[in-house]
Amino acid sequence: MSNAYAEVIGDPIAHSKSPMIHGFWLEKLGIDAAYRAHHVTPDTLADYFAQRQADPNWRGCNITLPHKEAALDHVEDRGGLRQSIGAINTVLRDEDGILIGTNTDAAGFYTPISGLDLAGETVALIGAGGAARAVLFALKRADVGAVVLLNRTPLKAAALLASFDLKGEALPLDAPVPAVPLLVNASPLGMAGQEPLALDLDPLPNDAIVYDLVYVPLETELLAAARARDLDTVDGLDMLIGQAAIAFELFFGKAPPRDHDDELREALIS
Repeated sequence: MSNAYAEVIGDPIAHSKSPMIHGFWLEKLGIDAAYRAHHVTPDTLADYFAQRQADPNWRGCNITLPHKEAALDHVEDRGGLRQSIGAINTVLRDEDGILIGTNTDAAGFYTPISGLDLAGETVALIGAGGAARAVLFALKRADVGAVVLLNRTPLKAAALLASFDLKGEALPLDAPVPAVPLLVNASPLGMAGQEPLALDLDPLPNDAIVYDLVYVPLETELLAAARARDLDTVDGLDMLIGQAAIAFELFFGKAPPRDHDDELREALIS
């Protein structure tokens, strides 16, 4: 496997921690392969997949902003993800050289909160892009009662809720945060280089959980505000490591050593 490699693609991509995560696991398992970041712009996405499909050493790629929806046009959708989640974050090449899209985001998102009973509850979600689609897919499976979706374009948010057959309402970003047990940021707001996300969390109950998918910086303004209120929080590394673990096994044929997660988190934040 000495020339084997996988990648993460996006625009921008320099912030990605995926190479460190996969590299950590490759080293722990003694697998002679590589995982790297590759900058791909929207206008070069088709060329990227054509070139990688022809490379026998390429095991696949993870996909980050802004390609999670557009990448569906360049791969086979055997799992019906266009109709369900509407986005992919992982691409593999099968033994016949065919590129197949899949999504590990939904499972990665849900794992840290799998102990919660969200059945019948109303939750709040910020964002309506590819990551939000994976979150909504997971929330639908958790049988939530309704979703309040805050987005710059409420019309887009309303259409997204309808596409998942979820009850709720679509509101602008400056709308007050509802009193919900779970608030999730699935937008890039608050990420380094992006606009800040400043929300008044006072309406949240004292036992609410605030979950921010952003991981650069790890301590976002949203999470800092939640901790100032002594609310439970989940940071972006939890989802990042969870979805990466599923992709790693798909790429390299072995499950990652999750018993080293504490060591991995320390490496990622140092």
